[in-house]
Amino acid sequence: MTTTPAPAPAPVPTPAQQLDLANPDLYTTDDRFAMWREYVASDAMVWSEPGISPSGFWSVFSHKDVSAVLSPKAPFTSEHGMMIGFDAEHSDNSGGRMLVVSEGSWHSLLKRLIGPFLSRLRAPELESVLRHEVKEIIERLKSEESTDIALEVGPRLPAAIVCEVIGVPIGEREQLIELTNHAFGGEDSSFDKMTPAEAHTEILFYFHELIERRQREPGQDLVSALLADGRLSTEDVLINCDNVLIGGNETTRHSITGAFHVAQRFPGTLDALHADPGQTDRAVEELVRWTSPAAHVLRVATEDCEIGGRPVRRGQPVVAWLSAANRDERLFPDPHTFLPDRTPNRHLGFGTGPHHCLGAALARVELRELLRQLATEARGVRLRGEVRWMRSNLVQGYSSLPVSMEWR
Repeated sequence: MTTTPAPAPAPVPTPAQQLDLANPDLYTTDDRFAMWREYVASDAMVWSEPGISPSGFWSVFSHKDVSAVLSPKAPFTSEHGMMIGFDAEHSDNSGGRMLVVSEGSWHSLLKRLIGPFLSRLRAPELESVLRHEVKEIIERLKSEESTDIALEVGPRLPAAIVCEVIGVPIGEREQLIELTNHAFGGEDSSFDKMTPAEAHTEILFYFHELIERRQREPGQDLVSALLADGRLSTEDVLINCDNVLIGGNETTRHSITGAFHVAQRFPGTLDALHADPGQTDRAVEELVRWTSPAAHVLRVATEDCEIGGRPVRRGQPVVAWLSAANRDERLFPDPHTFLPDRTPNRHLGFGTGPHHCLGAALARVELRELLRQLATEARGVRLRGEVRWMRSNLVQGYSSLPVSMEWR
């Protein structure tokens, strides 16, 4: 990526390049993989006219271009927002305050405060919770003839770990998990009690109450640590807890569901991991690549610049499609096949650059324990209904994956 000394006009998109990639209906079938393959192979840069996004946006897809946009030295910012719909004229209200949409010294401060609670160093403290939750998942699957993994299993493990990190008391976790599932379940989410926006509001009310409790009775949790620092307002603590809750739940849950989909789509996967447990770490990386739950991230240009030799004007939003980059055949031969021992595997499932996912270490630990116990107990997975994808442009995830298990 290079900067240009003078403003350059944006390239005029051809009619074939004017598809509104914000349309969530594009991501409800496997057709998206053919679309991405075409865009990736041609290093395409596609313009989506104003529509779902108020000002329109550029999209990049190849591993090279996505990596360039997210590079630490790239002239782009996340402070206006990190998903389609935000831009320089329509900024996220949390911009400059929430970890995922902040830059500079404030971003560094939040990383120093939040990072230790999500790091590999924290994993040993969470191992007992992790083993217990996975064991309960296995026992539940054994007791049921068929289970919808997307609804009944995927959300359980990450929610339990995130609640432990934040400091949500055990007796209150079920309520928070239910609200989280609904608030971020995609645009076709169904729930007879409230709308997704109302569910998210309830989550924020809950965090407000939890913060008040921790102000009176500090603990060893994330909320207490953020309050103790003294540089964050109550609202700063609230929105960053919300960030951790969403980030910890709404990506890993779909990789967990994807583990069962992989075992069904690629018979012999669990047997291979059972025979050679040493492959498990590589299989975790391949699972993150193959599922790519974080479909995109958005950045806004801070100056006139170029991506792959094509000009982008200051203030224009550029969407980096991580899910497309993770199936770039130039880096991942046979990209649609799950290869548990794939190496090298330079996937972008956790992003890259200064906003590389802080929770990556914990996500890897969760997926490793799940694959370990699954491979120990199960031989295979059978599909018992239709695989349904979420209607979402932000999360590449499952709304339904009904299966039955073949046990050893």
